[in-house]
Amino acid sequence: MSQTQLPPPSSKAKAGSGRRRRFVPPIFLDPDTRSIEIGVAGTILVHLILFLLLPRLMKVSPTHAAPRKQAIPHQFNIQIAPDLFKKPPPPMKYVEANPNAPENTPDKTNNFSFRNQQVAQEKPTKNGKNDMPALEGRKDIKSNQIVTGTLDKQEEQAPIVPTQVAPPTSAVTPPRQEQIPLAGTDKAQGNDANAYGTALAKPVDNAKPIQEKVDGSKDASVVQGATSTVPHIDPRHPQPRKILQQHVRPAIFTENKFGTDNVGVTALDSRWSNYGEYLHRMTEIVQVEWDRILINSATYPPEGSTVSIRFRMNSKGKIEIVDVNNASNEQGMRACMGALTNPQPYGEWTADMVAMLGDSQEMTFSFYYQ
Repeated sequence: MSQTQLPPPSSKAKAGSGRRRRFVPPIFLDPDTRSIEIGVAGTILVHLILFLLLPRLMKVSPTHAAPRKQAIPHQFNIQIAPDLFKKPPPPMKYVEANPNAPENTPDKTNNFSFRNQQVAQEKPTKNGKNDMPALEGRKDIKSNQIVTGTLDKQEEQAPIVPTQVAPPTSAVTPPRQEQIPLAGTDKAQGNDANAYGTALAKPVDNAKPIQEKVDGSKDASVVQGATSTVPHIDPRHPQPRKILQQHVRPAIFTENKFGTDNVGVTALDSRWSNYGEYLHRMTEIVQVEWDRILINSATYPPEGSTVSIRFRMNSKGKIEIVDVNNASNEQGMRACMGALTNPQPYGEWTADMVAMLGDSQEMTFSFYYQ
């Protein structure tokens, strides 16, 4: 068996290979200990950085002592609006007062009208405290009137012509007065012819120079030959009963069983205002115009028809129709609309009305045919 020895590679061969080797520290050559070695190196580096930065972080700037301020508690006030928890007052309501009732300012009411008035009625309601009088009326209609009448001008009644048969009369002799004649005198004289004599007489009231006494009444007056004629009432021809017609609009009453215990002319609680007086004049104008339209028309709307017109009126007294309800009859609707629109404008509002209502106000008028 033979052995062959190869010569070691030359330096030229090493240089011609074209490959370079890097230096690797021996500590990173073992893969099992590599992670441990990296962790130790990182720990050392972190501690080194902290060692260098710690003096700067621990440096504290000098502070000056100052007196400590005492904490002041927060203060606040609570103010509750007086009207916050109160119910809003009911709206003002227009009512038509009785012009024949006496003027009297009510103590407290939300009703306004063309005059001051306090509620009253002819037959009182026991323990009644209502601001409206008790009335017999309808339950399906809401009315603000308490008296009814007519707006026609009252004509002077012609004198009553007596009937052809004169009422029987009888001549009555007036009572006679008692009359008493003057009293006589008695002369008293002594036995001597030259003695003095006296005349005695009894005084009598109402004595007159007559011959005989007349019986009669002491208080009666004396009229010689006088007689009196006293007409007798003929039950077959009684005098006509006088009727007082009120100058107010014709009304349909709303039934109200519970009235007031105040006795007097039928009235309601109301307070005067310019707005109430304005509406009073306006409603009378509308009523007259409505009656005129119906009188001049050839036909009349059906009985029981109702028309409600909602409109807006401005401060100049001009109106604009907004809506019409329950217009079951064309003729009745046109008559009601004409009664509202024909007489306009109704006059400018007063300053207090503008302050209370603004530049315009929405209203509703209801017309009933019966």
